[in-house]
Amino acid sequence: MNTHDTDVLIVGAGPTGLAAAVALVSHGVATTVVDRQAAGANTSRAAVVNARTLEVLEGFDVARRLVKEGVQASRFTIRDRGRTLIPVDFSGLPTEYPYSLMVSQATTERLLLERLAEVGGRVLRPKTLTALGEDRTGVTATFDDGDTVRARYVVGADGMRSLVREQAQIGFEGSVYDESFVLADVRLTGCAPSDEVILYWAKEGLTVVAPLPDGIHRIVAPVAEAPEEPSRAFIQQILDARIGAAAPTVNAVIWGSRFRVHHRVADTFRVGRLLLAGDAAHVHSPAGGQGMNLGIQDAVALADALTAVLAGEPDTRLDGYSESRRPIAQEVVEMTDRLTRLATLPRAARPIRNTAIQLTGLVPAVRNGLARRLSGLVYR
Repeated sequence: MNTHDTDVLIVGAGPTGLAAAVALVSHGVATTVVDRQAAGANTSRAAVVNARTLEVLEGFDVARRLVKEGVQASRFTIRDRGRTLIPVDFSGLPTEYPYSLMVSQATTERLLLERLAEVGGRVLRPKTLTALGEDRTGVTATFDDGDTVRARYVVGADGMRSLVREQAQIGFEGSVYDESFVLADVRLTGCAPSDEVILYWAKEGLTVVAPLPDGIHRIVAPVAEAPEEPSRAFIQQILDARIGAAAPTVNAVIWGSRFRVHHRVADTFRVGRLLLAGDAAHVHSPAGGQGMNLGIQDAVALADALTAVLAGEPDTRLDGYSESRRPIAQEVVEMTDRLTRLATLPRAARPIRNTAIQLTGLVPAVRNGLARRLSGLVYR
């Protein structure tokens, strides 16, 4: 059995945990990251890095690396088959990153991990947390291999089923959508823009078509019962039914999955020396591509607060982290829930919805407001 001392223990090496580690180690904070998965066992679920996330990663020399490997989508469009309901243009936003950067989660994690190694950090894996014991001066974490880590603070970046959140006895209220979602990375021919994310609202349900590097497109769609591994024919059927005659042709499925979507927010992001960030603190619909972005922004804000506290500032800074980030999470959960429910209205109500949204989209202030919200700049 080995015992290791550190200032901050981060449980979970997804984008949230890695971003927090990069920020902390860059500030000179002794940080240990553990993850239950073996290296490379991640998936490509998240596919967009928004402008605000690139801004917060800029100071850690990560943003430029992401931009180099991603596809810049300067437009987001909501359509009903061939009819544009709301066009959103990011190009005029007041930022160095006036676009949605389309890049797989696997790439985002790889670049964060590379940067963590450069600044002197590493990830211990596979290593599963089994228990936490907190006292006046710190936290003792016990792992499945018998090792223990003694830390002044523990960050739970360990996802929706967070053991850190469970050990802290923090409530996680919310529910799950009835429909499952299918997700696939595919190769397309036909009408599939390389610089635009399109959200199709059809009577059959919504469908997102988004470009990724190397000529790949991401498809996300709710269905009653999604197959575990969607086939080319299954994805083609979705596109034909929801896009119509202009639907692109699916030539190959590179990777596919299914998932169910929860919408939940933790009661607090802090109890004593235990803190939450990312999916451990909030989960919601993928509509708007906010999940990973919100988690990375949590991570950098939390790293700033922890750095200040470890340097001698009052630990009320950590209460400030929870008090500032939790309302943002609630707002994002509410926004993505509204988008998802609008997109999954009963068929009879969808024509009325489309007409109302198209009229709303004629107002420049509405389009600009949506651009600022989707880009994350509204949360500066």
